[in-house]
Formats: sequence, C-alpha cells, structure tokens
Amino acid sequence: MLEGKKGLGLSIVVPFFNEEKNLEELYGRLSSVLGGLNKDYEIIFVNDGSTDNTQVVLQDIFKKDERVKVIELRTNFGKTAAMAAGFDYTRGEIVVSMDGDLQDCPEDIPRFIEKIEEGYDLVSGWRMDRKEPFITRRLPSRVANWFLATLSGVNIHDFGSGLKAYRREIVRNLSLYGDHHRFIPALIRNMGVTVAEVQVKNEPRRHGQSKYGLSRIPKVFFDMITIKFLLSYSTRPLHILGPIGSFFGLCGLFLGARLAYLKIVYGEQLGTKVSLSICVLCIFLAVQIITSGLLAELLIRIYYESLGKKTYAVKHILDHRPS
Repeated sequence: MLEGKKGLGLSIVVPFFNEEKNLEELYGRLSSVLGGLNKDYEIIFVNDGSTDNTQVVLQDIFKKDERVKVIELRTNFGKTAAMAAGFDYTRGEIVVSMDGDLQDCPEDIPRFIEKIEEGYDLVSGWRMDRKEPFITRRLPSRVANWFLATLSGVNIHDFGSGLKAYRREIVRNLSLYGDHHRFIPALIRNMGVTVAEVQVKNEPRRHGQSKYGLSRIPKVFFDMITIKFLLSYSTRPLHILGPIGSFFGLCGLFLGARLAYLKIVYGEQLGTKVSLSICVLCIFLAVQIITSGLLAELLIRIYYESLGKKTYAVKHILDHRPS
C-alpha cells in the first residue's frame, strides 16, 4: 500500500470501463451523499483503459472538485487490478468500493459507514432484489455464492456485490490478483476480521453494457478452487498434494503387485499391457496439470510480492493533494 496523506475520514474507490454516460450522475449523487456525512472525504475514480470518453468526463469532474482523484491505467487490466490501484492510493480511515454503472446506489453508503463505526472490519452489500436476467446472472450468482460460503466459512449471501466498506488496515494488507475482487470476504477470513452484511438496492443498468455473462462461469469455478486452496493449503500444500500422491502411489503398488501376480502365476507377458499403461499415464498427467496450476498460483504471488510489482500500470494521475 502506498502511503499518502493521513487524516481523511473516508475514501470512495470506483473503477470504470466505458461508463461515460453514467459518470456525471454518479458523481452528483456521490457528492450529495458524502456532503451530508460530516466527514473529510476523497473520491478516487479509476479509469481501467476505457475506449470511450470516460477519461474526458473524469478530467472535467476533476477540474471542478479538489476532493476527486483520477487514476488512468494504461490499458484494460480488469476490475480487480483497477480496484487494487484505487486501494493503493487511498488516504481514508474507511474505504468504500463500488461499481460505476449506477447499479450500486450511493445513497446506501451511510449505512455501511454506520456498520464500520459499530466495530465491524468489513461490510458487504447484499443485493436481495437484483435487476438482472435470472438465467445468465442471478442463477449462476446464487450457486457461486452458496459454494463460496460453504468453502470459505464466511456466512454472507452476496460475495459479488461491488458495494463494500473496509477499515483502512484491511485494505492495506489486502493483495488482489486475477479476478479475485469478488472473493475479498473469503480472502480476508484468515486475518481474523469481523464481517457484516447490509441489504442494498440494485438498480437496473440504464446506460452501457454489462461486462459479465455466462462466459465467466468457468473462470469463477476455477477461481473458487484457487480460493479454497489459498484459504486452506497455501502455507501447507503437502496437505493437499500428499494425499493425492499417496493415493496414486498405492494405485501404482496395487497395479505392480497385480502385474507381478499375473507374471508369476500365469506367465503373462507384461509388455502387452498397453491399455493399462495408457490409463495410468492419463491419470498421472491429470494430477500433474492440476497441481502445477495450484503451484503456479503461489509462484505468481511470490513473483509480484518479492519484486514489489503491481498487477497494473498507471498512465497518469490527477490529484489536487499529491503525496
């Protein structure tokens, strides 16, 4: 986390990708809500490589409000990287993240602040009445939320809600990779944090197009496997790899004993068991691929964190109060 000017009460982080038609209304509603909180605040808009006029609109907003900061990324790195960029430049003791498509309502933010001030470390939104297609969005989301709650032990209903509030120390110790922004409540479970959930409004999208659909289901599935591995086995990979290796070792011993029995008792030629060799080879390859994928997740974290690298590249920052 980059250290900046301290003393701010609240930081709002909003990533954008091609949301030019939503920006002015979102900024106006945010300003109205935040102005009534009696807190010193900043709004951090992150332009994640938009190809429309998002950056132009953000520059206009920046010129008329000294509490606005604009971070422009060089290309579209994805929502997780954009959020990480915004988090890195926050100054507030409370950090709120939200989507920029106006489906998250700025008017819900005060209730998140109240929960944080009650003593919770993270407050997550719960979109009970979602204004999205059932088959392509709500049904896959329900299944994913159930799996995540079961795998992580974090009992919330909506992991994917973009509207969340955090204490600063949580954000400071949070490392985000891939598409893991939706799994933040699960990722911080091992930090011993307290999590609350607040029911929020979910407005239908009026401008632009959704960036999500059925095509993301395989990605979410593999991300859930990764999250489970990171939560339970990241510091003890042998606990998951050991049983797998032991199982196939026992299978190998069994097959070897069976082949030896056939050779000794029946005098069969072992070299003719081609089908059995192919079967064993395929299983071996499957194990190699899965375990290599899990180990690669660890290696990429070592690569980024040991070298101090980020998962994004900043092109330009507009800031009235540079640190």
